[in-house]
Amino acid sequence: MRADRLLSLLLLLQNRGRMTAPELAAELEVSVRTVYRDVEALGASGVPVVADRGPTGGFRLVGGYRTRLTGLTEDEAGSLALATVPGAAAELGLGADLAAARLKLEAALPAGTGERARRVAERFHLDAPGWFRDAEPVPHLAVVADAVWRQRALRVHYRRWKGEVRRELHPLGLVLKGGVWYLVAEAEADIRTYRVSRFLAVEPLPGRFERPADFDLAAVWTETSSRLEGMRYQGEARLRVSPGVLRLLPAKFGAAGARAVAEAGSADADGWAEVMLPVESLPVAVCDLLGLGAEAEVLAPPELRAAVAAAATALAARYAAGG
Repeated sequence: MRADRLLSLLLLLQNRGRMTAPELAAELEVSVRTVYRDVEALGASGVPVVADRGPTGGFRLVGGYRTRLTGLTEDEAGSLALATVPGAAAELGLGADLAAARLKLEAALPAGTGERARRVAERFHLDAPGWFRDAEPVPHLAVVADAVWRQRALRVHYRRWKGEVRRELHPLGLVLKGGVWYLVAEAEADIRTYRVSRFLAVEPLPGRFERPADFDLAAVWTETSSRLEGMRYQGEARLRVSPGVLRLLPAKFGAAGARAVAEAGSADADGWAEVMLPVESLPVAVCDLLGLGAEAEVLAPPELRAAVAAAATALAARYAAGG
């Protein structure tokens, strides 16, 4: 472990130039005292590292010293697929491997290219989860990821909307969608998708299973996403909405809301416009449309209009009775 840390320290100084002991300690997740000991060990091994005193001081390498001792370990190489989503790498237990791999890659790049890579990282950041939603707890993610990697079957206890089930799965791949982890697995000869946060218990089983030779995770996920999207919407609602609600539709209903705005009819004398909005089942649609308040009116279909009217009447009666 110390050898890995010494190499990381050396690569930090090589890639970033002068760094203070607290900065190095933060990067390496060790104490400042440990940094001083490691710098001393580097110097004793022949690396020309010097300490500059004063407010702008720190440790640096002398004379443009560079090392090519940058070979990636197997785990570090595997972590590079998650280089654009470091938070996901950390959830999978690969955060340290990814940090080490990035340092080694930067060290292997020509000086100008490495500097450009660092500038890009300083100026662009990918934050996958949506706004206003806490990250889901996924206590079994590391175990599931290990089973995917090692091709080990899992016995799981899973919570779904119909109730709880117990199944034996062959885990084939993990997908991070909008900040939510999904497991694509073979179960009872079918390929199915499971939300990892809904696993109540996970037990790895001995031995290895054989992955289907023609399995393509990206293709399976694309097909699954399209199927789920098609199942989600069960009809369309014709609405009359105020200018304020029209602006709100993309934020509340995503791509469906954006399409509704793009295809909206001309505004009337009051500034209200008619839109066609895809809706889910009747109960879900009622809840969604009630959230628009009095600034939206359901025109069709008749059963949805009646259901929203009934819910609004019941809501008004409840507040009147309580007040």
